[in-house]
Amino acid sequence: MEHKTSDCRVWTDGLTIHYEGTMRLSGTEAYQPIMDLMNELLDAGAGPIVLDLSGLEFLNSSGINLLAKFTIEVRKRGDIGLVVKGSTRVPWQSKSLPNLKKLYPALELDIR
Repeated sequence: MEHKTSDCRVWTDGLTIHYEGTMRLSGTEAYQPIMDLMNELLDAGAGPIVLDLSGLEFLNSSGINLLAKFTIEVRKRGDIGLVVKGSTRVPWQSKSLPNLKKLYPALELDIR
């Protein structure tokens, strides 16, 4: 499964969802194809699901909202783990990704 624009690419590899590039989509509706891709893995019922954001240089507030909604959805299910991988070389990740842990304390956060 893959979603691609001129600025970003999101694809799955097993239970890992990879994000790369710059995501500046406008609003919830523009992010819906990516949320659908994420929910397909969640609905499959296997886990843990890994969100590899280490290649994502920029994510706007609508995209951060997408991650928050997905994190809450995983928390509601309760039976699927969630791992979020980020990179210290991308400043927004060190600032924003720890907030996901506040939404779901069992989330495993790996920022290197």
